[in-house]
Amino acid sequence: MNTITVTLADWVHNLDPVILPISGRLAVRWYGLSYALGFFVAWLFMRWLSKRGACAVPAARTADAILLTAIITVVGGRLGYVLFYQPGLLNDFSSSFPFWGVFDTTQGGMASHGGIIGAIVGAWLVSRGWKVSDNEGNISRAGACPLRHVLDTFALLCPFGLFFGRLANFVNGELLGRVVAGPGESAPWWAVRFPQEFSERFKELSEDQQVAMLQFGQQFAQGNESPGIGYERAVSMLHEGVPGMAEKFAQILNARHPSQLYQALAEGVVLATVLWIIARKPRLPGIIGCWFMITYGVLRVVTEFWRLPDSHLVTQRIAGLSRGQWLSVLMVGIGIAFLLRWRHSGEPKMGGWAYSRADTTPNEAITTP
Repeated sequence: MNTITVTLADWVHNLDPVILPISGRLAVRWYGLSYALGFFVAWLFMRWLSKRGACAVPAARTADAILLTAIITVVGGRLGYVLFYQPGLLNDFSSSFPFWGVFDTTQGGMASHGGIIGAIVGAWLVSRGWKVSDNEGNISRAGACPLRHVLDTFALLCPFGLFFGRLANFVNGELLGRVVAGPGESAPWWAVRFPQEFSERFKELSEDQQVAMLQFGQQFAQGNESPGIGYERAVSMLHEGVPGMAEKFAQILNARHPSQLYQALAEGVVLATVLWIIARKPRLPGIIGCWFMITYGVLRVVTEFWRLPDSHLVTQRIAGLSRGQWLSVLMVGIGIAFLLRWRHSGEPKMGGWAYSRADTTPNEAITTP
């Protein structure tokens, strides 16, 4: 079992992304569990908001709403990653599972911007309600409510998924941060040395570091195995807690900013705090969603200065900003534009979690023509 010893020195990342191996690359992973946990927590809070009268989606329909949105969000997150960061996966086919690069989450993961687009699509479907018919065959929509109100509700729930997702990024040792100290050098106590830099950032390392890593991997290679396979065996030994492995890795790895934890704090804790304070009182529909776009975008732009762009991108920065930062700048602009447009809409205010209206029940069905 992996343990983390808290000291006043930097530490070597020894967390295993796999919880339970099944067959080959098929396994139960922390990454998948983080998504499941995020959607579960979102359902708990959505049901709570509904019971307080702060969410127009009936409490009995919240599980349906979250399940539907979860599926679309995951699809959107994966497609977003492929389209925004690695479109070559669209043409990556093989005879082994999962057969198509788009389905192979070991080649990249999800893009939060794509997941947000998926959540917006999910909100639109949820706002339409669910078709039901009475004994006479009349069709109605159960739980239908304004789209902007559903977007506001989802904006309050998104930080939970973002938080757990960033923690999973940390466990996976992906989306590495900037270097703060070289191999074997003294580093701040909060710095982390990631063995994954061998596979993620190898080309960016100095020639001496590359040679040292290959020689290190060769020590653990068996027979005619390559240094890369030997290195992966050494990583497995690190995950298993073999004595002395952490010290050996510390001599060949850079110490880095734990940018995944920075973004977990920003996109999870800080974002949730801002949005839930704003949502304390009833607001015009769409206002909370706009503040989500603005706040998330600003936080993402700031935290990405400590995070490295994806290494496979030919052009990693444009005018000093990464692709993720430019997408976030676009989010901020869209959020401001709609905030200015909707703040004087004159529509009835909705929500307000601090003001319980548990004695009122949202309309279970809205008849459609």
